Amino acid sequence: MKPVIGISGNQLLKAISAFEGTSVSYTPQNFVNGVQQAGAAPLILPVGSEEAARTYVGLIDALILTGGHDVNPMRYNESPHKRLQAIFPQRDTFDLALLDAAIKKGIPVLGVCRGMQIVNVYYGGSLYQDIDSQLGDQVLQHIQKSSFDIPIHKISVEKESYLHQITGKEMMVNSFHHQAIKVVGKGLNVVAKSPDGIIEAVEAKDADVLAIQWHPETMLQNDQVSKNFFIDLVKRAQNN
Repeated sequence: MKPVIGISGNQLLKAISAFEGTSVSYTPQNFVNGVQQAGAAPLILPVGSEEAARTYVGLIDALILTGGHDVNPMRYNESPHKRLQAIFPQRDTFDLALLDAAIKKGIPVLGVCRGMQIVNVYYGGSLYQDIDSQLGDQVLQHIQKSSFDIPIHKISVEKESYLHQITGKEMMVNSFHHQAIKVVGKGLNVVAKSPDGIIEAVEAKDADVLAIQWHPETMLQNDQVSKNFFIDLVKRAQNN
């Protein structure tokens, strides 16, 4: 049987006319495509209770934590910065419960964008709530104006990292985030940075967890390394 890859879901919090004012659970189709192209079966995990999260993890062989809302700064003992964007506390609780259950089950985890930030907060780290206003002109453009399938800046990858096996020493990535890791969580290794020093990837020391700040799912058509993230996750799920 194909391995089952759980993909953390999100929820539209504001009513829109396309769905006649009803609330909608969803995940970006590109994650589904990436998992299917890598030969596995995707299972979208709608936001729910911590108990639901544990139940879902019992059904899957690997977990993808996807992007979305800002993480509630109360999770790392900070007050909201004036540039903090919309938060979704229920999803924070749910995603943290998914991650906790996956680590305890011993299955591989791939965190993407917000997913990396959730990983860092889970391990006790903190975030820049808005990198442009908190770090000023020293940072690159991390909310790119170009189409998401276009890589916009370089990252450097630590040679001894697991990530290096997927990407090599350097690569170009896309970028769509206004938050980033500030204090690194205990138990995490920083394995990639952009030229301005922003942390672009971390790995857990005690679990099969790899988390990245960019979006390989939106570059699947034209970039083999982006495809390799999904191929690698499926292999890890099969070998677990």
